[in-house]
Amino acid sequence: MLTKYLIVFLISMVPLIELRGAMVYAAVAGMPFLPSLICCVIGIILPVPFLIKFAKAVLFYLSKIDKIGWLFQKIIDRGNEKAVKVRKAELLGLFAFVAIPLPGTGGWTGALIAALMDLRMKKCLPIIALGVFIAGLIMSLITYGIF
Repeated sequence: MLTKYLIVFLISMVPLIELRGAMVYAAVAGMPFLPSLICCVIGIILPVPFLIKFAKAVLFYLSKIDKIGWLFQKIIDRGNEKAVKVRKAELLGLFAFVAIPLPGTGGWTGALIAALMDLRMKKCLPIIALGVFIAGLIMSLITYGIF
């Protein structure tokens, strides 16, 4: 059973898949709801402070490299597009963005948006964590309710 939790934890750390994929795996694998949710939330939240702190600098640096810079510039541009939508409501917008479990939303993208908006870690980390937890509850209701 420990191996399954490790798999859930690792799946939840993968950008774009995150909690949405990890909770589906946990439900299909017959794992209990609450420990799976906790494992997913920890898996997503763990890299978020590092992303908030370093994502902007790393992405801008990588965007200047020949032949691959376009890819990182595209990530910056997508993050800025999403940040424009979130910027009006700032923390509430960031919370809503992370809490709604749709493709392209989640902890990783929320951290990128927070970094691009130059939000302070102390302000945005609890908001992102709460959003991830709410997204986890939504995904749990969907996946465990269906299966």
